[in-house]
Amino acid sequence: MIVGVIGLGLIGGSMAIDLKRRGFAERILGVESDPVNATAALKMGLCDELLPFEDCVKRSDLVVIAVPVGAAVRMLPQVLDIFSEEEKGSKIVIDTCSTKSQITRVVHYHKSRGRFVATHPMAGTEYSGPWAAMPNLFDGRACIFANTEESDPDALDTVERLYDVLNMRPIYMNADNHDVHTAYVSHISHVTSFALALTVLDKERDEKHIFDLASGGFSSTVRLAKSSSDMWVPILTQNRENVLRVIDTYLEKMKDFRDAIDVRDEEKIEDLIHQANRIKKIIR
Repeated sequence: MIVGVIGLGLIGGSMAIDLKRRGFAERILGVESDPVNATAALKMGLCDELLPFEDCVKRSDLVVIAVPVGAAVRMLPQVLDIFSEEEKGSKIVIDTCSTKSQITRVVHYHKSRGRFVATHPMAGTEYSGPWAAMPNLFDGRACIFANTEESDPDALDTVERLYDVLNMRPIYMNADNHDVHTAYVSHISHVTSFALALTVLDKERDEKHIFDLASGGFSSTVRLAKSSSDMWVPILTQNRENVLRVIDTYLEKMKDFRDAIDVRDEEKIEDLIHQANRIKKIIR
């Protein structure tokens, strides 16, 4: 299996590491538009060879699109166009994007649509670039497969094996449902982290105090504010309607806390905290 990875950052680079060392891929071909990242990825051994986009797609058995979703939406039809020129028609392409509705819609009627398997490995950190890539990133995490009925059975089977090699748990759902769920469990977490960071930076002009007083709770809450804008701007705009609904609900809950604190209603504050404590039954 020759695997081409387009975008050798955190997700693409980490995937390349484990697919190679666990024997799924015999060879990793890479595409990286940033010259600095490209040089680093090659020196770090994330890929065996760096190629231009079209050459990589033509030489790969399976292509992984691991770039921000805005670029991925434009890139996927180009990959499938190249597939359409192949006589065998056995190549496969997957994406790793955090939104699924737009990317599945854009190729819904493409004649090579069956060779695309829409996936979202639910793993990552707040860091980006080839330096963020690490082994075992995906172990034990969930991977969402979206609209699998639109993929060819053999393509789906191969991609299921790929994620099994990465030790991920498969979950199958509709692309639109995926975007609703990720708005609640992922996208709102980043928005609130960005907002908290802006709040603290706005009020605390002396950054030394932030670092001196920061506890584990603050650090973990604001950790996601380090995330790349290149990744999150297209995610939040593509999933706009779902994210706005979640933000509105979040603001309602914040107002509940604000109102209770404003009137010193300790019983209400305690009730709100007890309600929130129920999350322990879901997240351990």
